[in-house]
Amino acid sequence: MASTAGLVVDIVDLPQQVGAIKNVHLETSAPADLGAEMIGALEDSPLIVDAELTSLDNGVLVRGSADVHLRGQCVRCLRDIEEDTTVSFDELYFTPEAAQAQADEGDEEADELFTVGDTTLDLEPALRDALVLALPFQPLCRQDCAGLCAQCGQRLDDLPADHHHEQLDPRWSALAALLPEQEEDPEQGERH
Repeated sequence: MASTAGLVVDIVDLPQQVGAIKNVHLETSAPADLGAEMIGALEDSPLIVDAELTSLDNGVLVRGSADVHLRGQCVRCLRDIEEDTTVSFDELYFTPEAAQAQADEGDEEADELFTVGDTTLDLEPALRDALVLALPFQPLCRQDCAGLCAQCGQRLDDLPADHHHEQLDPRWSALAALLPEQEEDPEQGERH
């Protein structure tokens, strides 16, 4: 997955001394596919990230938060959802040597560790992971959303309270076929 240049931080000025800190403030655009299938960051919407980078022996600890504009769809009524949220993240970015040492020790997840580059650190993977975990699995426009009518597909919230459809029990349909046809008498308006 290609990185978004706006989320790559220069760490040349972060001393490699344990405990050294660098504060970062980024204002950029949200990358594509930042989120889950039903809800996520609106592509190219404003994305504000504040992070504190702390130098460690084996890498850089990143503690940050991001203000994200979300767009999605309610899973019950399919209404569009738009809201702003703040997501926090804490991630350890290993040096390539420390990540290799983890792999050499038999760590099966070593290839999934975040690593720092020679002079940069990419915040996008940490932000992406934190946002996906913070998003609702089944987003709703409101907690008490009634959803869609199973018969006509209209939003139940938009329909009158007494909305219903005449539905005959299909188990009786074979018996209904045995009844004689009833015709309407045009003069009387009655059925015979």
